[in-house]
Amino acid sequence: QVDLVESGGGLVQAGDSLRLSCKVSTGSFKNYAMGWFRQAPGKDRAFVAMISWISSNTRYADDVKGRFTISRDNSKNTVYLQMNSLKPEDTAVYYCARGQSGYSGVSDRGYDRWGQGTQVTVSS
Repeated sequence: QVDLVESGGGLVQAGDSLRLSCKVSTGSFKNYAMGWFRQAPGKDRAFVAMISWISSNTRYADDVKGRFTISRDNSKNTVYLQMNSLKPEDTAVYYCARGQSGYSGVSDRGYDRWGQGTQVTVSS
């Protein structure tokens, strides 16, 4: 059993920043890639960012590149998503996920453990 708990969502104005956190409270964090995905109302879940175990490999969706930064603290079993210059179109439920063993891609099918999600709402 792996538990992922997200926090840090909220209601902000366009241009503001938020930092999401995701703690893996049980189960393994070591050697697994971690990812952030989001799902806006009426839309499919979409990739946002991912980070490999040793943090040397990060990937971002085109629409967040340059504004969002993913990082991880392996000593705390926690992954972060720093979101700057937020836009109304960033409004969504954000999910963190743990990659399957050996996986470090952007497809949600490659992630097998998911958090419950945290709501981010950006007003214009």
